[in-house]
Amino acid sequence: MSMRIAQAQPSDAPLVADLVGELLQEIMTAIGAKAFGFSRVETEARARQWLTDGTYTVLLAYHAEKVAGFLALSESRALYAEGTFGTIPELYVRPAFRSCNVGTGLVGEAKNLLRARGWTRLEVTTPPLPQFDRTLAFYERQGFSISGGRKMKLSL
Repeated sequence: MSMRIAQAQPSDAPLVADLVGELLQEIMTAIGAKAFGFSRVETEARARQWLTDGTYTVLLAYHAEKVAGFLALSESRALYAEGTFGTIPELYVRPAFRSCNVGTGLVGEAKNLLRARGWTRLEVTTPPLPQFDRTLAFYERQGFSISGGRKMKLSL
């Protein structure tokens, strides 16, 4: 099967929202906890706004013209990172397309954007372990290394 990667447009917001919903549902099923709130309508509106204003970049992977997955990128700044860098807040490959190099293709295109934008690095947080050991191994194969700590949040 041939793969094509395209940058999402604001008109793709409904598709992006569906993919985010699938990702969050898979994580919550695997960990057995409602870790995320999800409103498809609100997610679609946010995606449309952020794709329009350029603060959120989404790469869509197509395998034989079927949507296989997506990777989202956002710009961050930190002194420890020596400037601007990219974060991957979401990456999801639909189960039927796993082990077809979809994730590798998406990360490869994200690396190209990293260089084009002059970012110093690319960071990602994996879902909870040990349920997502395979996800961690995938990122390590892509050249990511563990930089320590755990992801924490404060919800307001």
